[in-house]
Amino acid sequence: MDTLALIFKGSDEDASELSQNLPPTPQKEKEEGEEGELKKQQMLVQYLKDTETFALLVERAIAVINTMLYLKTTSVVLEAVQFCVTVCEFSVANSVSGVRKMLPLVWSTDAAIKDAVVQAYKRLYLNPQGENIRVKAHTLVDSLSELMVDASLGTIQCLEEIVQEFFGSGSLLQSTVVQVLWERFTGKRETSGLHRRAAVLLLGMAARAEREVVLSNLDTLCSVALGEKVTEDFLLARDSVLTISSITDHIRQSKSAPFRLPQDHQLFTCLTQAIAEGVVMEDPHWQSFMEQAVRLLYFLAESPDQLCSRLLQRCARLLLDQIAEGGELDKEASQNQDVTQESNEQVNCVCLAQLLALCGCVAFWQVSHLERSVSTELRRRRRETEERAEKAKGPSSKAKQQAANDSAMEEELGLGASAEDTEAELIRKICETELLAEENLLCAFLPLLVRVCSSPGRYSHPQLTTASCLALSQYMMISPSVCEENIRLMFTVLERSTLPVVRANAIIALGDLIVRFPNILEPWTQNLYARLSDEVPSVRQTAVTVLTQLVLKDVLKVKGQVSEVAVLLIDPETHICSLALNFFNELASKDNAIYNLLPDIISRLSDPERGMSSEDFNTIMKQLFSYITKERQTESLVEKLCQRFRTAKTERQWCDLAVSLSLLSMCERGFKRLQECWECYSDKLTEPGVYQPLLSITAKLRRGAKALFKAQVDEFEKRLTAVHTRGLENVESPEMDEENQKEGGPSEKTVIRTAAPARGRQRSKRGQAKPSVSSRCDDSFVTPKKSRKSKKPAITFSSDEEEEEEEEEEEEEDALMAESETPKVTTPIARTSRRTRLRN
Repeated sequence: MDTLALIFKGSDEDASELSQNLPPTPQKEKEEGEEGELKKQQMLVQYLKDTETFALLVERAIAVINTMLYLKTTSVVLEAVQFCVTVCEFSVANSVSGVRKMLPLVWSTDAAIKDAVVQAYKRLYLNPQGENIRVKAHTLVDSLSELMVDASLGTIQCLEEIVQEFFGSGSLLQSTVVQVLWERFTGKRETSGLHRRAAVLLLGMAARAEREVVLSNLDTLCSVALGEKVTEDFLLARDSVLTISSITDHIRQSKSAPFRLPQDHQLFTCLTQAIAEGVVMEDPHWQSFMEQAVRLLYFLAESPDQLCSRLLQRCARLLLDQIAEGGELDKEASQNQDVTQESNEQVNCVCLAQLLALCGCVAFWQVSHLERSVSTELRRRRRETEERAEKAKGPSSKAKQQAANDSAMEEELGLGASAEDTEAELIRKICETELLAEENLLCAFLPLLVRVCSSPGRYSHPQLTTASCLALSQYMMISPSVCEENIRLMFTVLERSTLPVVRANAIIALGDLIVRFPNILEPWTQNLYARLSDEVPSVRQTAVTVLTQLVLKDVLKVKGQVSEVAVLLIDPETHICSLALNFFNELASKDNAIYNLLPDIISRLSDPERGMSSEDFNTIMKQLFSYITKERQTESLVEKLCQRFRTAKTERQWCDLAVSLSLLSMCERGFKRLQECWECYSDKLTEPGVYQPLLSITAKLRRGAKALFKAQVDEFEKRLTAVHTRGLENVESPEMDEENQKEGGPSEKTVIRTAAPARGRQRSKRGQAKPSVSSRCDDSFVTPKKSRKSKKPAITFSSDEEEEEEEEEEEEEDALMAESETPKVTTPIARTSRRTRLRN
């Protein structure tokens, strides 16, 4: 049967070949078509999944690559800029963050980076695509407006450089772009409030390149943003004032006659009206508008002091009228008397705060006006008078040459500045005698400011407290006498105010006062450093920023108090850590600055009263010692740190000094100095915290060392181990016995020299933490006086330049003990060095 079946059906292979050769049936064709379509759909789905994964990875990479924009390697920065541009062109989510972050690089000193950023912004924003010029202009304005929405002041300042270059390049789009901006600002083209503000700011940037862009449309700005509806949008009014400021000489730095407008100009009428109406309103944006408006008055108006005096009088009268009206309403509303009175008190506090803020702003800009504008104008007029006098005389060429030689000689001798000194003395006298005279309206508000600041319990409204403290600091800028009278009050506010914004404002104001009156503020420096340990991160950030500027500009002398900045290297807030790191990076560029401070920093941070953990101390010291790269500095620091073992009181201080030594990049010269200072730390080697760091120094020195030097390191390590073991087991080691014999020590008769008491340890108070300023009583806020330091015996260290002179060995008879008095079993007593015996 199997044979018949094979003959009839054939083999399986023949059947498969036959089925392949037969034409496909319609059902098979349909199945194959569906299978192919399914494969295509599967490939499409996989492609979309891969695309989504790639897009998500790119979005994650944006945050990482944004951090590379400020690396030191130029090629990495250029690649990061290119990446930001590419992802922005493809409209990747959050790509604008990188574009904004790279904007400050327009101030980079590296020409390649600066040019790359400028070209990137031209490619993204200043080279739009469109059918005609009108469409291109709209696209350009839209993109720039989106970039400016919610942008910080720093971002806008950086963007000004690029936009100003565009308007100064002579592009065909300029006139059309300006026209579109004016249409958006005036409301001819319907747009949002944010885009209106962006449009007026862009007009101000254009005015920096061409003043007529704004000057020819000044009436439009006044009527639209500063007219009757100004109280509805103080932000638009503020940005309009900023735009108008771009036409002033202060921005353009013109050397010709100052450009100013008469007092009765429509602009100043609108500004004073808007300020006066807003002072009795509760608008949160009024103060920022007022500050820019007062600034513009002093930059652009003739006799701005008269304008502001009338403005203060008008605002004070409006506030008094409002208070009177509130009192009458309280009498009428007898049923709801408590609620009405409370609400009126709140309104009056806000209005009073706004009036005091206006007073402080006027006082500040009045001083600035005298010292900048008036002083510059006096010099310009004096030069013109001198030039006219020279032309009238018409001297000969020999006389001109002689006059030139005489002027050059006067400049070298310092005689040519007599006229400028006279002008400066005149300005100073006006500030001290006239600005706060009884006939001046500014004087009337000073007692009120002092009263509000000195009575925080009675005047507890946050806005009133903030405005009054800031205004008082601005009054203190007027003259040294006002500063001295109120400096104690200002530091009391700095220490005891419960509002972080008040403390932060006080730090900024005191930083300005240090620049203006350094002799008055210098004794209070430690109180300013104390804010680096404030419990609020924003206050610490403000303090480190202000102190960085003061120290790097040589306004403040760098002292051991800089250890408070070092503590911020381990601050829980990362941005504060970066600010502290930037401080030390900049300080390291100054010769020997960190090297000179390190011993004091170590003493202060290792103070037991501070309570800093060993891990935090090591983290800080690793960063600070990374700036010590010179062999001479390392050698000198080894000696200084070793000498500090003598004055250290606690085991923790010994351990910190040993750790500091181990962090140094030790060289042969430093190792030699470490051996020479053996007696300074040998009696501390029983402590593992001292022994282990010193042992790690030998391990580092042994790497790659030559045979002879390696033998010296091994011998020193044996010496360390021997003393450490001897102290632990309370026995003499064979190595030390051999050493005593080599040094000629007595073999039959034991003579022990007792080290004289370390007087320096009792007198030295370096490293002790000072009591917190905030824990003092009111009487503690007394102006510190510079006391003459009496000469006290102190440990002297050898300098980097001078070599130590050889000291002759002397023996003290009273330091000897008889053999019968010598204890048989004692803890080991360290041998004191020759220098110590001589000193004691």
